[in-house]
Amino acid sequence: MIKKVKRKSLKIRYSGRSSDFIAPSFGFGCLYKCKYCTMRRHLKSGLSVATNTDDILYSIKYHCSKQGEKSPNQTHSKFWTYDISCSEDFALHLKHHDWEKIFKFFVDHPKAMATLATKRVNPDMCKFDAQGKVRVRFSLMPQSMADIMEPNTSKIIDRIKAIDAFIDAGYDVHVNFSPVIVYKNWLEDYKELFQMLNDYVDYKDVVKAEVIFLTHNESMHKHNVSVGFEGERFLWVPNLQEEKVSMLNNQTNIRYKHQKKSRFIDQFKQLHSSVIPWNTIRYIF
Repeated sequence: MIKKVKRKSLKIRYSGRSSDFIAPSFGFGCLYKCKYCTMRRHLKSGLSVATNTDDILYSIKYHCSKQGEKSPNQTHSKFWTYDISCSEDFALHLKHHDWEKIFKFFVDHPKAMATLATKRVNPDMCKFDAQGKVRVRFSLMPQSMADIMEPNTSKIIDRIKAIDAFIDAGYDVHVNFSPVIVYKNWLEDYKELFQMLNDYVDYKDVVKAEVIFLTHNESMHKHNVSVGFEGERFLWVPNLQEEKVSMLNNQTNIRYKHQKKSRFIDQFKQLHSSVIPWNTIRYIF
């Protein structure tokens, strides 16, 4: 279900990881049904699309005007980066947005650029010359796990093969290893994934990465169990995980236990550097 709404909140939040800032939501919700999705904790189905695009763009313009000159950091060396897809998969919902207007805003802005993560290879985007001012972060995980957790999303090999095409179209392209789910033989599967990247990406000097290990949510867990999702056994693993109450919304989340997670991160980094040392990790947690 698609619902058109006037977006009331134009608040811009600090990020510091995937971007410098998180823009107001052009879309809220997702038409994919990923089983770990943070958005589906708040909205189990459907999508609301903002009708006041100009208001959102003006809020970004005003916010950026208050920023000084950008000091290089892991988000970008020159531009202030705004995540325009934190509450949706923008590339999936492209036809529901005035997307060319949004992208052109960033192309024309002297200090700001957009960034979005996606599991969708949308060829329509390649018709637009992004001039390096829109970053696409293709989300990646082993295909065997994606088949379970990300039904109907673009195949992992197609996302990888799209990287060079999107760079040729003028996009800044990174990869987003998220969420990293730990299970038996997970490192073997990631080795195969890394090798695919090594084989199919030619622009090895520009493609960077971000890595986010799984954080699951109690209410999403209960929902998955209620609908009989068998893959929940990979997401809810109490002997590996510990509770964490969200400071943002007071919900109970679970994440890998601190000492175990530190070991998992070290294992991931060692494997990553042995197969694709050219793929700089911007941040990992």
